[in-house]
Parts: sequence; structure tokens; C-alpha cells
Amino acid sequence: MKSISVKNVTKTYNERVTALNDVSLDIDEGRFIAVMGRSGSGKSTLLQMAGLLDSPTKGSVIINGEDVSSLGKNQLAQIRMKTIGFVFQAFHLNPQLKAYENVMLPMLINPEYKTKADIQKRANELIDMVGLSHRAGHYPNELSGGEQQRVAIARALANDPDFILADEPTGNLDSDNEQAIFGILKSLAESGKGVMTVSHNEAITEIADKIYYMSDGVLGENKK
Repeated sequence: MKSISVKNVTKTYNERVTALNDVSLDIDEGRFIAVMGRSGSGKSTLLQMAGLLDSPTKGSVIINGEDVSSLGKNQLAQIRMKTIGFVFQAFHLNPQLKAYENVMLPMLINPEYKTKADIQKRANELIDMVGLSHRAGHYPNELSGGEQQRVAIARALANDPDFILADEPTGNLDSDNEQAIFGILKSLAESGKGVMTVSHNEAITEIADKIYYMSDGVLGENKK
């Protein structure tokens, strides 16, 4: 089974601030897990550890059976590119590129894609998958917040990662759009991907397979 395992991870900043305190968590293929907690509780730091965006002070991160804790930046970047897709609250779309062009970006640095035609074809397929084929040629400022987040999800799927990690993906959205985004993430888990979302939105408790709570850097017991 494909998985990301965070094992006994502690993250300390400036030797004084402990963002994570001996945290362990598994993200398994085909499962949708949610980590909830207030701002500053450590949940986003946990996502950064699981996604190899930061390194632990203590503990280890194991991806698909490989302990990657001691790998260099270039090696970690290669693993991220092929294995993990990210979705953020602020979308992070390039304002000068159309929706489908934003989705193409991760594939342009992936040697598995040989031609621009192949890349554009997959980008259009992903845009269609999130229900935005009619908006593929629009720029981000021509899209609603919910539409921008759908494009961001399509972009996260560009290199067919095993895992999707979403940091407050509905934080800037209304209730209708948040339900739509959570629904897409749920469907990705049902299709076999491992999905982790960090959120303070209680609506996610009705959708995720497993719910965790974080407080002061400590991961609480499973509530579901």
C-alpha cells in the first residue's frame, strides 16, 4: 500500500518554539483524512512535513516505504514532483497564464512528458475532470474563487501524484463552493489517491474518512 508516514516528528523553530511535538500520522492510498485545529495549532506545519516542504527537527518521514528524512533538496524535489500534489488556500495561480496553462506548468519540468501537445492534452483532460472545460481559456482574474481552486486542484493532479495535500482549501470560499471542493477531494480519495486536508472548517467532518485534531503541536486522538 502506498502511504506517507510521519513518524514521531518534532519541529522546533529557533530552539524555543515547538510547532510539532512527537507527532505520528499515516496518509494511506484511497483514504481522505482531515487534520483540524485553530490557527497556530501546528496543522499546516504537519502538512509541510508530510509534503517534504520542510524537514523535521526530530523524527522521520517515510514515503511509499522509503525513509526520505536525510535526502538532499534535489532528491526531495524529485519525489515531490512525482508523488505529491499541493492545494493551497490562496490558489497560487499564475495571473498571466490561462487556466489550462496553469495546469500545464508542473508537466513542463517532468521528463515523462515528451511533447507540448501531450502536456496540453492532459491539462485539458484535468480541467474537464474538475468541471471547467468551458473556462479553460480564461485567466485567473476572470474566474471565481471556487473556479480558481478547481484549477489549482487540476494543477495538483498534473503529474498524477499518489497523494494530494490540501492546506485550508476552502478558506476563501463560500459554503456552496466549499462543499464542491471537498466533494472533489473525496472523489480523488475514492479513485485511489491518499488525500490529507488541514482545515478549521467543521463541514469536513461529514466527508473525511478520519478526523484528527491538533492543539499546541500535539495530534489528538481520532474522532471518527
